[in-house]
Amino acid sequence: MLKRGLPPTHPGEILKEMFITERGLTITEVAKGLNMARANLSSVINGHLGISPELAVKLSEAFGNSTQFWINLQNNYEVWHAERKINRSSIQHFYKESA
Repeated sequence: MLKRGLPPTHPGEILKEMFITERGLTITEVAKGLNMARANLSSVINGHLGISPELAVKLSEAFGNSTQFWINLQNNYEVWHAERKINRSSIQHFYKESA
């Protein structure tokens, strides 16, 4: 279970540390292998862009894991930040509380 107080690691950081650096690869090599611009991959790794579904498919093929693994990392990151950004008290409820 995730600790609710600590932000999840950006998926790009996980990609860099666990899949690129650990394998002795360079960003340039991986970008070329994924058939994408190095600048775009660098933006993901540096947390400026998220992992799109298309990139998740490419990463799953390249590193032998599932597309869902990458999608889940991205979704968990985005939901954690959304939970802190949205003021729930300003939202109207359209359901009835059970008695």
